[in-house]
Amino acid sequence: MKKQVQTDRAPKAIGPYSQGIVANGFVFCSGQIPIDPATGELNNGTIEEQTRLVLKNLGAVLEAAGSSYDDVVKCTVFLHDMNDFARMNGVYAEFFKAPSPARAAVQVARLPRDVKVEIEAVALVK
Repeated sequence: MKKQVQTDRAPKAIGPYSQGIVANGFVFCSGQIPIDPATGELNNGTIEEQTRLVLKNLGAVLEAAGSSYDDVVKCTVFLHDMNDFARMNGVYAEFFKAPSPARAAVQVARLPRDVKVEIEAVALVK
């Protein structure tokens, strides 16, 4: 059995997908990009600004599912430019305490709306 996660505190899905799905004690969070959920405006700022907004959006989805950053077991980070890795990583470290989740970070040719970063996560649900 699976349950859809939906919150106004994160950007609405812009296609045939859910913000998250809860199944078998986990929440599978769709990739978040730096859109302000209150205004719908895209943040075109620095990699640090974009990463911070992405992680805030991800946190809202986690919370709506009954989870939190502390419950994340795996993240995937998609970067437009791997040269932004260290600066993204500095912001990322503000959100996750030890033991940090498993993670992959990959450079991709293009991201939705030409953003610099997208992050998805899998977490335990309390």
